[in-house]
Amino acid sequence: MGSLNPMLLRGISILRLRLHHHHRLGFGLAVAPSRRACCTESIRAAAAEESSSSSADNSSTLRGVLSVNEAPKYPRWDDPDYCKWKDKEGEILRDVEPIVLLAKEILHSDRYMDGEQLTLEDEKVVVERLLAYHPHSEDKIGCGIDSIMVDRHPQFKHSRCLFVIRTDGVWIDFSYQKCLRAYIRDKYPTHAERFIREHFKRGSG
Repeated sequence: MGSLNPMLLRGISILRLRLHHHHRLGFGLAVAPSRRACCTESIRAAAAEESSSSSADNSSTLRGVLSVNEAPKYPRWDDPDYCKWKDKEGEILRDVEPIVLLAKEILHSDRYMDGEQLTLEDEKVVVERLLAYHPHSEDKIGCGIDSIMVDRHPQFKHSRCLFVIRTDGVWIDFSYQKCLRAYIRDKYPTHAERFIREHFKRGSG
């Protein structure tokens, strides 16, 4: 085969360079939307993780009392009713958190020994925020309260519960979780059943 004309070779080289440059630009344009899509997915994932973390934080202090249900995979934030429910749910959680924390500390820490009576400060909170809302509070209180005590459950010796020591010397146990349920039903009648159904463990009083 004869040698190619030098001018023809130069023209082919220039054409190759142009084609190579064109392909590079084409790939750049094709990649850009993909990169944006990846960023969008990352933002969505981060938002979902933040939402999940926030829900976990709100309920972490209530773990052991309230069940921790898995958040919806795709939260219905465009649904006004769902948004209203989540707002009310957060309000109830913030309301009951302090008394739940106190009850858990009283029963599950070394703050009180078995058979020990609560301090006047703790007793006041337990009576006003829990016992007063028990479905059978009048029967529990009877002739009057002498003190509130922590001791082993009469049937389940591995667990502890609260007792009312009455002025006649009789002492009777009561479930603070029953008190809590009744409190929520009294204060949040419209949302109570849904909240209890979604957050309380079954058989927790």
